[in-house]
Amino acid sequence: MKASDILRNVVKDKLARNEVVASMTIRLVRGIEIARMAKTAGFDMIYIDLEHSTLTLEATGQICQAALSAGIAPMVRVPANTPEYIQRVLDAGALGIIAPGVCSADEARAVVRAAKYPPLGERGAGGALPHLEYRSISTAEANAAVNDATMVIVQFESAEAVDRAEEIAAVEGVDMVLIGVNDLLADMGLAGQLEHPKVRDAYARTIAACRKHGKHVGVGGLSTKPKLAAEFIAMGARLLSTGTDIQFLLAAMIEKAKQVHEIPVT
Repeated sequence: MKASDILRNVVKDKLARNEVVASMTIRLVRGIEIARMAKTAGFDMIYIDLEHSTLTLEATGQICQAALSAGIAPMVRVPANTPEYIQRVLDAGALGIIAPGVCSADEARAVVRAAKYPPLGERGAGGALPHLEYRSISTAEANAAVNDATMVIVQFESAEAVDRAEEIAAVEGVDMVLIGVNDLLADMGLAGQLEHPKVRDAYARTIAACRKHGKHVGVGGLSTKPKLAAEFIAMGARLLSTGTDIQFLLAAMIEKAKQVHEIPVT
């Protein structure tokens, strides 16, 4: 069996068809059940957030492998854009990494080097991978298939990053720019002002740069503003990060408690 027959990335497939990717973030749940639940709910992608959680690498790998089996793409946001983190989460089962706080082409190139096998990068060989069901496949074939399926998503969280959108989007091996609106606004001194004109300007500039270089844009941090997120999708963004497992659980809990408290007592 060929490596390319085993390894597929539903996110890359949907982007190739110009479809919108639905993503959710995992910060709380440690169990593998969350991957199957995300698939059942209709998500195309999960991303495990190691930057803002206490999730372990072991739990991350287990969830990633469950997602691979369920047919949903597992990504991981690393806590630091270093080979030590990037390679380990990829070897554990992630189909891509989200690199926070990228501000320059040099930083983007360093992420690509850590995430891709030669000749695209410098990722070291670690033997059989869960992505290929631990099958014995020639190194050349396996590396090519994994390189093709593995996504590099860089995150814009500062005005500097937006100003350098053109050079970052031009980096070979970068697949997508995910805009983190909350950190971007904080950097601009506009914390919490999600509908500020500078947010629309940031998206317009980033989408234009990515379109020029054949890359994609993702929307993050707008789970409370679905109409605004839809506006950016209409502009050309093709991935929407809808919120975290914490948000989803709490919203359901609040609604159930509210229903009980609103029952009339006679």
